[in-house]
Amino acid sequence: MAQPKVELLYWEGCPSHPQALAQLREAMEELALDPDTIEVRHVDTDGLAESEGFVGSPTIRVDGVDVQQPGDEPVALTCRVYHRRDGRISPLPDPADLRDALHNAITIGSRS
Repeated sequence: MAQPKVELLYWEGCPSHPQALAQLREAMEELALDPDTIEVRHVDTDGLAESEGFVGSPTIRVDGVDVQQPGDEPVALTCRVYHRRDGRISPLPDPADLRDALHNAITIGSRS
């Protein structure tokens, strides 16, 4: 099984990134992936936010694909808003979205 590239980008101004990292690590462990391979990166300037396409903290990408497409959200040093599958708004992605993104990356990687 190929290990996907998993990134967590955060801005210090938002307090939810430690919980997002914990949820991401748990989702990876459930799928027998190594959570120690997560690239955690601090986005601290407008220029870095622009170059990363950073739409808020936390942003989680699996093989370069955001776990929840941000739509037309502007690039900014801000807190991110996620839409949970049950309709709630949250500072964290839905755990099912994390698992699906990881599973999809594994499935695609195994076909290559």
